Amino acid sequence: MARSRLRWSAALVGAAFLLSACGALPFLKGGPAPPTGVGVQIHLWGYPDTTQRDLELARAAGFTWVKQIFPWAFIEGDTQGRFEWAEPDRIVDAVNKAGLKLMVRLDMQPAWARADRVFPEVGPPDRMSDWGDFIYAVAKRYKGRIAAYEVWNEPNLAREWGDQPPDAAQYVRLLQVAHQAIKLGDPDALVITGGLSPTTDMSDHARADTVYLKEMYAAGAKGNFDLLGVHAAGFKSPPEADPGDVARDPALTNNDPSPENLRRAYSFRHVEDLRQIMEENGDGDKRIAILEMGWTSDPRPDSPYRWHAVSEEEKADYLARAVEYARDHWRPWLGPMIVWTFADPAWKPDQEQTYWAITNPDGTPRPAYDALRRLLK
Repeated sequence: MARSRLRWSAALVGAAFLLSACGALPFLKGGPAPPTGVGVQIHLWGYPDTTQRDLELARAAGFTWVKQIFPWAFIEGDTQGRFEWAEPDRIVDAVNKAGLKLMVRLDMQPAWARADRVFPEVGPPDRMSDWGDFIYAVAKRYKGRIAAYEVWNEPNLAREWGDQPPDAAQYVRLLQVAHQAIKLGDPDALVITGGLSPTTDMSDHARADTVYLKEMYAAGAKGNFDLLGVHAAGFKSPPEADPGDVARDPALTNNDPSPENLRRAYSFRHVEDLRQIMEENGDGDKRIAILEMGWTSDPRPDSPYRWHAVSEEEKADYLARAVEYARDHWRPWLGPMIVWTFADPAWKPDQEQTYWAITNPDGTPRPAYDALRRLLK
């Protein structure tokens, strides 16, 4: 349980001085060319008994990426500066031995990082220097073994932002600190913005992803990431559906009264709207990483997801077609695509996450797994 480390801010100043003397600051510039490929979210943290099973399932299906959450609160949770590396070490070693690329999501602050101690609710830390120290420690330790980092998750939702109104400018500051710390610890690692939720809610509870992305650019996001992270749920529509057509169909938007331009979020191809904003802000040379993609088969009568549930067979068909559509139409700017999800071994039938999964909690495949395996292999 190492306590001592070089603080990222001090290391950044020292590195900047040395590199600027040579006329270069490579970790503050574009970075390596982003890879592509299809991956899957796997729940490995705390599950040593099923880790090899799920990694073998991923390899057998032809996935090349594995996405995993590294909760800050579980690594530096009890005491600031005291790191628990056993579990992340185990996961990094297992994924690397399996020959898969690892993408890690970093968020979930410890209780000590916020004065209101909102953990287990997720919210940004009070001091960005604490966040930078943590990020730098992770990137330095796993240099060359973690290929990409997602910085936070769905920051355009209040429930992911300390139950406070989403604040794009505050998120950009968090992103800037993470970008600097990651590039200092591992210049070749890719920095991906937190996946934005495709929502039409414009209240204190959320910001539409297109609106939020424009606010991110206005706050200085450009130059502080390698790939833009987005979430691409298909809702009730097939993956090829035109977002404009979807927005005008009440059956495909659950009679949402939001403005028509926001209702485009109910389609998989809504990703193209976010791409357009990138190009309008001079980021056409960067790629998009789809960090969650999928359809739900939730059959529970009282579920808020029931209105857009599809059958397991439709889910399989739609996911395979979504991968094909993205490859055929988005290739010049498409980065990794991450399917949501393998089932957590502990998920139960009363949890909504269970119905997005392409495997069962016991590891047996569902039709979507088989469809993707046929496509990817």
